[in-house]
Amino acid sequence: MFLEPRLKNTSHKKGWIEVICGSMFSGKTEELIRRLNRARIANLKVEIYKPAIDKRYHDTEVVSHNSNAVASTPVPSSLNILLMSQDADVVGIDEAQFFDAEVVYVCETLAQRGVRVIVAGLDMDYLGKPFGPMPALMAIAEYVTKVNAICMVCGDLATHSFRKVSDNSQVMLGEKDTYEARCRYCFNDGMATEKN
Repeated sequence: MFLEPRLKNTSHKKGWIEVICGSMFSGKTEELIRRLNRARIANLKVEIYKPAIDKRYHDTEVVSHNSNAVASTPVPSSLNILLMSQDADVVGIDEAQFFDAEVVYVCETLAQRGVRVIVAGLDMDYLGKPFGPMPALMAIAEYVTKVNAICMVCGDLATHSFRKVSDNSQVMLGEKDTYEARCRYCFNDGMATEKN
């Protein structure tokens, strides 16, 4: 479990970036919500953002697969986050893989301003390839937490999101009817079966 770093008293606010990544159904959003709730308990001003295209569970809330939810602001572009989070101590960003490449600049700018930035997103797409801005975010983050799901085929730790329907677009919003978590072996086996 991630524990917030203890900072020595300094004359200025120190910001940093935390990335929570993994496959679908691994608990990324659950962990994001947990960290944001802890920040609220500490009486910090928290702002949460998600991509406007993600309306799977709710138009304005970030919702985990366990149905835990927190109010958020949907934004069409990551640059909107900079404009809307002027007074925030902590900024949470969910489903970062769906944002444009500018989200990296946004996170760096916020951290430089002294903001704690917590980002959650898929590290790989349905082909097992790095997804959107996530690799760059992981590279610049002070803290990276990779969470695992359980393979729906064999029960081992799952690191991949296997798409169960035929669609070649990289971005395809879906749920348990569309995706399942798989370990490397079962993911590769499924991909080979699809090609035959």
